[in-house]
Amino acid sequence: MHTRFSYGFGISLTKGTFLCLVCISTCVWIWVFHANAETVADERPTPTFQQAQKGYTYTFPDDHGAHENFLIEWWYFTGHVFTSDNRRFGYELTFFRRAIDDARAWTNPSQWAIRQLYLAHFALTNEKHERFQFAEKVSRAALGKAGATQGALHTWLDQWSVQAVDQDHQRFRLQAETDNFSIDFVTHAEKSPVIHGLEGISRKGTNSTHASHYYSFTRLHTTGTLRIHGEDFPVTGTSWMDHEFSSSDLEDGLVGWDWFSLQLDSGHDIMTYWLRQHDGTFSPASSGTLIFPDGSSQHLTREDLTISILDHWESPMSGARYPNQWTLTISSHNLQLHITPRMHDQELRTDRSTQVTYWEGAVDASGTFGQKPVTGMGYVELTGYDQPS
Repeated sequence: MHTRFSYGFGISLTKGTFLCLVCISTCVWIWVFHANAETVADERPTPTFQQAQKGYTYTFPDDHGAHENFLIEWWYFTGHVFTSDNRRFGYELTFFRRAIDDARAWTNPSQWAIRQLYLAHFALTNEKHERFQFAEKVSRAALGKAGATQGALHTWLDQWSVQAVDQDHQRFRLQAETDNFSIDFVTHAEKSPVIHGLEGISRKGTNSTHASHYYSFTRLHTTGTLRIHGEDFPVTGTSWMDHEFSSSDLEDGLVGWDWFSLQLDSGHDIMTYWLRQHDGTFSPASSGTLIFPDGSSQHLTREDLTISILDHWESPMSGARYPNQWTLTISSHNLQLHITPRMHDQELRTDRSTQVTYWEGAVDASGTFGQKPVTGMGYVELTGYDQPS
């Protein structure tokens, strides 16, 4: 689930629903209708975007690809990789697609017309040097500059890309490069895709109309090369992939979400998202998924979950005050975890793309599961904290 725009950027947007793709609406309409004002409308039909509905049946590998009959979509990779001398890095590589829901975009015959907008975020947590770096891109889908294939996983924006490298979609190649850091990774699925929610939908509000279709690869063995300031590091590690698509925004009264993905040394994985209300409490629609070592899973309701915020960190750049340590409890499984960030400052300020400020960072977890010690790694996404309540 994972960030926010005029429809929500769901940081994971990301990971969760769609505070993600709305803030840039003004820029979009300038591009669409002023840059192409001289063109004449054609007879191209305006699409009708579907809502996420109960009973959706996933078909893989087709559902790894783009769903242009939905308004908003994202593919979201996070992970932890290690060098041969055990230096640890966290990374995030995310692609967002936002269809333009206006007839003028679809009847404009120009090859430059914006009907699909793509955005991407790329971040690296360099733990040894306590440095967090991020980059962002935005482009229309015109002329092949950005896009996503239907029926198979291949999404790209300029030279950043994610693509399946085998027909059964068990291996993905991730490539992204900036002036200072880059990745070229191949991931291999260790578990089958996990469907979140019930009856094919993941609720983003108490009303079922606020929902998405959301699944994850929760264990991806990862190998490849990380480059930092011209120096190459062969790395291995573990990644997590989210894919989510919808046509609805967050329910009224929600201001953001806190999303957690955790991979435990017991072989279990956990996803939880906490939909935050204006008063700071969490919506009853908050939920999660517990994934077992064999790949089977169990849906977790709000009643199954308890989270306590233990500390906060205030960004010196944005002034946002984020939760910074947590205790997560799943009482039905006698599980309690203490979750701590690897670094305080893992904030993205995406002024050039989604125009959203959010915290997305590498974390560690430790605690007990069924009275046995357990440790793990993960990622946390925190959205909406830069907005005044």
